Amino acid sequence: MTRSVDLNADMGESFGPWKMGDDGALLDIVTSANIACGFHAGDADVMMATMQRAAQNGVGMGAHPGFRDLPNFGRYRMQVPHATLANQVRYQLGAAQAMARAAGGQVRHLKLHGALANMCAENTEMARACYEAALSVDPELTIMVIAETCQQRAVEALGCHWVGEIFADRAYNDDATLVDRSLPGAVIHDAALAGARMAQMVREGAIITRSGKRIPAQIDTICLHGDTPEAVDIAREVRSTLEAEGVLVRKFATRAGRD
Repeated sequence: MTRSVDLNADMGESFGPWKMGDDGALLDIVTSANIACGFHAGDADVMMATMQRAAQNGVGMGAHPGFRDLPNFGRYRMQVPHATLANQVRYQLGAAQAMARAAGGQVRHLKLHGALANMCAENTEMARACYEAALSVDPELTIMVIAETCQQRAVEALGCHWVGEIFADRAYNDDATLVDRSLPGAVIHDAALAGARMAQMVREGAIITRSGKRIPAQIDTICLHGDTPEAVDIAREVRSTLEAEGVLVRKFATRAGRD
C-alpha cells in the first residue's frame, strides 16, 4: 500500500499593511493550511483572502489559535487561566469557521500556535483544556498535535479524531518537544536538509532528535512555518523529495469525511 502524508503550513499571519510570508506560493504546494485567527497574527481581511485561496486550491483549512499576543507573534509564554484560555480558543475557532464558510469552505482541523502549542506539548491538562474547548464547538473537528508529546496524550484521553505532526523546519529535543527558538540550530533553513530529514523520518516512522535518538511516532502530517524566509523552498523540496520516494502527498482524512 502506498504511504501517504499531509503537508501543512502556518499562514494568514500578515496584519494590515504588515506582510508575513508568501501564502499564495505555499497554497500551491501544501495540502493543509493552518490559518491565524487574529490573536497572535492575522486580521479579518487576511483570514478571508487566505481562506478563499485555500478553497480555490482544494487545500484543507484549519484554525490556528494562539495566545492574545500580537506584539510577540504569540511566541511569548503567558500564564492564562484554563477557563479563559478555553474561551479564547472557542472565540478564535468561531471566527475561523465563519470566515471559512463565507469563503466557500470549512474548518477541518485545529492546531495550536507558538508558545501556546509548546506549553501544551509539556502540559497535558493545559492541552486538554484547549482541545475540550474546541470540541465543544465542533465535536467532529480533527485535532493536529505535536506527535509523542502531552498534546497527543490529551487527545488520546479525549478519544477525538487527531493526526500526528512532525516539523520540517525545526530541531527536536529527546522528549519530542521542539528545541527552543533562542538556541542555535533550532530552526532549519536549508531546504535540502529539510527534505532529506522528512523523507527519513517518514521512512523510519520516527522522529529523529538533535542527538540522533529515534522516537517511534504516528506521522500523518508534516509542518513548515510560513514566516520562515525559506518556507516556499522548504515546502517545495519536502514535497518533491517525498514524492520521489513514492510517498503520496495529500490531505489527511477526517472522521466527518470533510473535504
